[in-house]
Amino acid sequence: MAQVDVAINGKSYRIACDDGQEDHLLQLAAFVDQRVQDLVASVGQIGDARLLVMASLLISDELSEIYSKVNEAEGNGAEEAEHALAQATDALAQRIEQIAATLEPA
Repeated sequence: MAQVDVAINGKSYRIACDDGQEDHLLQLAAFVDQRVQDLVASVGQIGDARLLVMASLLISDELSEIYSKVNEAEGNGAEEAEHALAQATDALAQRIEQIAATLEPA
């Protein structure tokens, strides 16, 4: 298990992660730190705990919006695929009927 020192709001935190995930953890910490710095710019230094809670809520809100968009896109994709499948099934049924008509004795 690897140990990584990350800095958020000027404070260092030692965090454990799986081996090979150090760079990813540093990127995540930089993302969180940027959100905290954005908050500091708008509301000031109101305490690490409060800033981290607010940043967590903002990030969770962004993630929630992304989940909603993904679910909507998947739903739209499923509807489009279902419509295309229905059209293909209808066309295939018509073709089968045409072939069957040519095979029927006159």
